[in-house]
Order: sequence, then structure tokens, then C-alpha cells
Amino acid sequence: MKILAFAATNAKKSINAQLVKFVATKFENAEIEFLDLNHYEMPIYSVDKEAENGVPSLAVEFASKIDAADLLLISFAEHNGTYTVAFKNIFDWISRVPGRKAFGNKNIFAMATSGGPRGGIGVLEVAVKRFPFNGGNIIEQFSLPKFAENFDSHLGIIQPEILQELLVKVDNIKNHFKTNPVEILP
Repeated sequence: MKILAFAATNAKKSINAQLVKFVATKFENAEIEFLDLNHYEMPIYSVDKEAENGVPSLAVEFASKIDAADLLLISFAEHNGTYTVAFKNIFDWISRVPGRKAFGNKNIFAMATSGGPRGGIGVLEVAVKRFPFNGGNIIEQFSLPKFAENFDSHLGIIQPEILQELLVKVDNIKNHFKTNPVEILP
């Protein structure tokens, strides 16, 4: 299985990056590629910029990485209840790549965390509602509240109940792929 994993933020010390990297370790024997949104900085999307210059090559590259994956692991940082500007701009540009939907009809494990008690649930709700319209099949979703209290940089999630909830969701995804095998292309 090929997994594309990223935190939907450009923060260099992202707690969402820590979460998505921890979750990725639960998918043994998978080929995992981590992306840093800082490597995909593009002009702010506008119809005028698209008309003048077309879709940036970085957007095409990002879309091709999605297309090469079987599963997307995305952990969303929440800014004012929704996506970060860095992620939204990439989302806008990849939605303009001709001949495909933004998320390539891929399976997604959508996650979020924050320092507060809601754990980024606002942005998670936005993504879960929006992504199916843009070619994203949300298999599972997970929110980690109070990151500093529930996560250790060496151990990962340290609250047993929350860890168990995550592991059940990871098993659900693994079972999804067992019953819906990935087509191997030559």
C-alpha cells in the first residue's frame, strides 16, 4: 500500500505533522511518503492568475503524488475554524488540474489536533463535508484534543482511551483495504 501523508499546514513545528507521522507508523509494511506544504508554495489562487499563467507545475506535482497513493493521511491544523491558508491555496490549485478531481478519488483518513479541548474538530467537520465533492473518500476521521496533555514526542498518544480509539480506526482502514484491494498497475 502506498500512503501519502501530510499536515495541512505550513507551520515548521506543527503538532499536526507530529500526529500524522505517529499515525503513519501504525501502517506497517506500507510505503509512506511525507509531504511538507512549504515545498508547495504557489501564488495565491485566482482565476486571473490561472488565465495568465495556467496551473503551476507545483500543483500538478502535488496532484500526481495524490494520484500515485492508495491512501491519504491528512492532519488538519485549524485556523479560525477552517483550513490554513497554505492548505487552502494548494487545494484551490489542485482542483484546477485538468482531467481529475482534487483528491483523485482516493481514500482518506482525515485527522486534526489542537491545543484545546475540541482538537480541531471544526476544520475536520469542514473537510469531511467538503472532500467527497472533490474526489475524497473519507474512510475514517480522528480528532486529538489537548495535544500537549495527550501526546508525547517520543511515545505518541499517551492517553490509553484515545490511543485505543485511534487503533480501532486504523484497523477499520486496514480492513477496508482487505475487502477492497488496491489495483496494482504495471
